Amino acid sequence: MESNFFEGTIPQSLTLLKGLQDLDISLNNLSRNIPKDLERLSALQSMNLSFNNLEGEVSAKGISGNASVVLVNGNDKLCGGIAELHLPACKREKSNSFRIILTLIGMVLGSLLIYSSLITFYWIRRSKGKPPSTPSIGNRFTKLSYKELFQATGGFSSANFIGSGGFGCVYKGIIDQDETIVAVKVLNLQNPRAHKSFTVECEALRNIWHQNLVKILTSCSSLDLKGKDFKALVYEFMPNGSLDYWLHLPMEANNHSRSLGLLQRLNIAIDVASALDYLHYHCYATIVHCDLKPSNILLDSDMTAHVSDLGLARLLLKHGDNSTQAQISTIEIKGSIGYTAPEYGMGGRATIKGDVFSYGILLLEMFTGKRPTDQMFTDDLNLHNFAKAALPVNIMQILHPTLLPKEEHSEESEDDAINKTKGPSHRTNKLQDCMTSIIEIALQCSVESPKERMNMKDVMRELHLIKGNFLKSI
Repeated sequence: MESNFFEGTIPQSLTLLKGLQDLDISLNNLSRNIPKDLERLSALQSMNLSFNNLEGEVSAKGISGNASVVLVNGNDKLCGGIAELHLPACKREKSNSFRIILTLIGMVLGSLLIYSSLITFYWIRRSKGKPPSTPSIGNRFTKLSYKELFQATGGFSSANFIGSGGFGCVYKGIIDQDETIVAVKVLNLQNPRAHKSFTVECEALRNIWHQNLVKILTSCSSLDLKGKDFKALVYEFMPNGSLDYWLHLPMEANNHSRSLGLLQRLNIAIDVASALDYLHYHCYATIVHCDLKPSNILLDSDMTAHVSDLGLARLLLKHGDNSTQAQISTIEIKGSIGYTAPEYGMGGRATIKGDVFSYGILLLEMFTGKRPTDQMFTDDLNLHNFAKAALPVNIMQILHPTLLPKEEHSEESEDDAINKTKGPSHRTNKLQDCMTSIIEIALQCSVESPKERMNMKDVMRELHLIKGNFLKSI
């Protein structure tokens, strides 16, 4: 557990690991004393506590009595222990003059405390009767009441309705004190799985943070005006809505200024891959999203993508690509038709490879503009096979129309820089090379066999290379 920026004290619960043999928590920001029971663990053979902020006396007994297996250097406030540890002696006694100084300081501080308490009591009495203001939403886990959420959303009015999903409805809200705009996800408690979704999402999002995950600001578990159970999650608001909206704009809205350019789509693909890489490899436990699709990807004011809705997420019992066990069978995971990995339909357990499949389908949808549930996909034809059949010579024929190079544009957009190259043939060749590489990644992610799918680390690396090469060519 070295080099993890851990803070606080060494957990006392470590002392319960009676079979613990090797412990390395060096290069962190741990503070306070070393638990005495930790030094006395009989099975412990090596202990590296170096380069933290630990303080207090080191025992000369147990494992701490053997300098060859204990490292405590880099903790300037530790003292005592055996001579081989080269720690300063602990100061057992203080001089009389030092004690007198401490006593005087204590008396002065005590007088100041009494005086400040009287002043505080006076102002509390003076302000008594004034209604308390709403706590700042800036505190990530500030509790909000049903009444506050009711007022923030205009009584959960249709005017503030953003969308709905399997577990409830989402409303736009404004928290009064600092006028923070939020998204309030009100769970439909008629769905028996909504309770579990609420618990899973709270637990998952409480312990994780990533720039491409939607941040949970707080939660509410209360009673509504009719005395019925009410549960809601409050998220940061994403002003540009979902990726699904941008990929499948209504006909009247489908114009060039509201379309996603190639680089925008590529950046979004990298953002989503980064979020999955974090969930799969860099969390406190491996997290499988289980329901990745365009409507669960939200875009902020800068069009940066944020993955949302971890209501179906599963925490794997162990890390790594070989993780096969999950807390619960995916027989209970419904997911979304078209995006769910085929092995889930046969009762397979949730793995990170299931997310990779969903990502591959998402990537195909982003660049072809076709949903996996499109009516054209019948019998053995699906989005994966449709794209595979186009490689390599017909790749341009399956792209979304807005991605194709145009000779004339009324206004220069993000991707119009490609028009500054040598000519139509050059533009088309560069675009075809770029798109062929992207579609190949999508196909490698969405193959039927989980073992043959890419991992998100490699996906991220390849997409960054594709983006870099494309930018060099324009």
